[in-house]
Amino acid sequence: MAATLTAAPRRAPGSPVVRACWVVSGALVASGLLHLVVALLADRPFGGPLSFRKPATFGLSFGTTLAAVTWVAGLLVLAPRTRSLLLGVLAVDCVVEVSGITVQAWRDRPSHFDTETPFDRSVAMLLAAGGGVLVVVLGALAVTAFCGRVDGPPSMRLALRAGFALLLAGLGAGVAMIVRGTVLVQSGHRQAAYDTAGFLKLFHAVTLHAVLVLPALAALLARAGVPEPERLRLVRLGTAAYVVVAGAVLVVQVLVLLLAR
Repeated sequence: MAATLTAAPRRAPGSPVVRACWVVSGALVASGLLHLVVALLADRPFGGPLSFRKPATFGLSFGTTLAAVTWVAGLLVLAPRTRSLLLGVLAVDCVVEVSGITVQAWRDRPSHFDTETPFDRSVAMLLAAGGGVLVVVLGALAVTAFCGRVDGPPSMRLALRAGFALLLAGLGAGVAMIVRGTVLVQSGHRQAAYDTAGFLKLFHAVTLHAVLVLPALAALLARAGVPEPERLRLVRLGTAAYVVVAGAVLVVQVLVLLLAR
């Protein structure tokens, strides 16, 4: 898979922005791995809003997502300036999101829903705004894929469309969690926000990375020399399986939330 991801951007010239995105994605993954070690060694609970698990998971997730989107953006038919603009904004936003969460973890403060001090409120608002930027940038790339502007065979077009559709579902789940947490905090139930706002966390994680898994499947099948009709069939099966798993995760998480009331 690493060879596939490295080779794929040849379709779009390696602009300084694209190269910077690869560097930033690597740095975010490294930060996530470092904080995973810290989370395992620190004298704090592994779960909860004050855990070092948060900068670990966010660093790994944002790093791999930025790498995946940088790759697949090279397969979309876009003007070079548009591609560079979207990827540049995405990279900055990823750094801001992970940095805000990391700073709050080291300050021993929650990164989301914490409005007790002006600084904490600013971080929480910045993270929420960053989520909006993610929706806009990734939504623009998704529209490009949905319109069929993909430099690749039908199997890759399907993989990109399905990957972006699931990605948008994951972003929607993220928005839903933020809204739920914000409502609970504003109604005076701060602890309930920390305890239950992440009720779609697993669905959010599963769907976000479909934009890497499904196109990688199509690319690996192509590199293996599988004929395009068979690749298309296998990508369809892979997409169906991914949707079934994501749907099952969503149902389970919603049921758990309802039963916990």
